[in-house]
Parts: sequence; C-alpha cells; structure tokens
Amino acid sequence: MSSTHTAAPILAARGLSKAHGGTRALRGARVDLRAGEILAVTGASGSGKSTLLHCLAGIVRPDEGSVVYAGQRLDRLPEERLSELRRTEFGVVFQFGQLIPELTALDNVALPLLLAGASRRAAHEQAGAWLERFGVRGQEALRPGEMSGGQAQRVSLARALVTEPKVVFADEPTGALDSLASEQVMTALVRTARETGTAVLLITHDAQVAAYADREVRLRDGAVSADVAALEATR
Repeated sequence: MSSTHTAAPILAARGLSKAHGGTRALRGARVDLRAGEILAVTGASGSGKSTLLHCLAGIVRPDEGSVVYAGQRLDRLPEERLSELRRTEFGVVFQFGQLIPELTALDNVALPLLLAGASRRAAHEQAGAWLERFGVRGQEALRPGEMSGGQAQRVSLARALVTEPKVVFADEPTGALDSLASEQVMTALVRTARETGTAVLLITHDAQVAAYADREVRLRDGAVSADVAALEATR
C-alpha cells in the first residue's frame, strides 16, 4: 500500500446525517480523503452521493456529524470562511459545468483568479495555460453555448483547477457526455491531478468512470456500504 493511502486524511467526515424535508439523504456517512488521492463515491440515484459532496465541500451543513479539513471543522466555520476556501483551496465541477453563459471560455477560467485579486493580464495568462493543459487551447473566445459538451466540461475542469486547489469535488462530471468525451475528460482530470498532487472526490454512477479512481466508496440509503480499492483501468 502506498504512502498516499496510509497518510492521515486531508478531509474526514464522521457520522454525517442530512435530511431534505422529510427525506433523510445521509445516515451516519463516514468518508476519508487523502492528499493526492482520487476517490470515487458511487451508488444508485437517491443514495445521497450529491448531498455528501455538498456537505464535504461546505456548500451545505450536515444536521449531525463533523467534516474536518486540514484540522478545521468545516461544519462550524462561518460562511465567509467557507466561501474563501471554495475560492482558493477547493474546486468544484458539476455535471453540466455551470459555466457563466455570458463569458468566454477564457474569462470563465480566469474568473476565480480575478476574484482572488489577480490582474486581468495575469489571470488571462494562467487561464490560457490551463485551457491548453485540458486540450481546449484555441477555444478561448467561445461562449458556453458555442461549445460541445466535452469542451464545456474541460473548460469547467480548467476553471476548478486554475487556483491549484488542494481538493477538487467533481459531481457526475461526465454524466452529460458520450463515452468518447467522458474518456477524454476523465483522462485529463486524472493526469492533471497526478501532476499537481490535487485530491479528487468524484461522484459517479458509472463503473467505467469509477475505475479511474484509487479507491471507491459505495453509498446505499445514505450510508457507506463498502470502501474498496477501485480497478485502476487507466494505469
């Protein structure tokens, strides 16, 4: 077993419970994520995968339990500090990208840097380098409505990683893509995570996508039913 898998977790959740209305989405879930690790969270629709990601990323607060990131209790931090973490140390990618439709690819990727105080020139230089890294250089002037699904998702990944975060949360990042685009997106994400040492928490219902991970956690009815090593099909 590698040191990555035996090191203390950078992100740890214990006893997470969360209800939406009268429905319990999480029931005592426990998850560890280590620096540089790619972790797939799988399960049927309605098993609590997205709710778990939202709790781990500080987007929503659990009703019970704790989320600890780098020694900090995320579930107790003020919203201002959580927003700062999502701008600097966390990156989030959603199934449909959620790019800002009025902005070009270059401006979408540059936005987190601009919000962090970078100059427009420096932000655009870094954004262009990340677009190249994800294979979409030359598409800088395109707006989301002019991109293919695969292009838009790679732009979303570039935006999530442009600040070089410690953790990327990817919620069904290939769910809206065909098999070829899905493979391209996952290959780019895994390669970049390996190069930068970024930890990735990947929500997916697709076994082929989960196979890119180092480890797989399976959710059932809001609780972890298994924690297994994933098939490393890409290596």
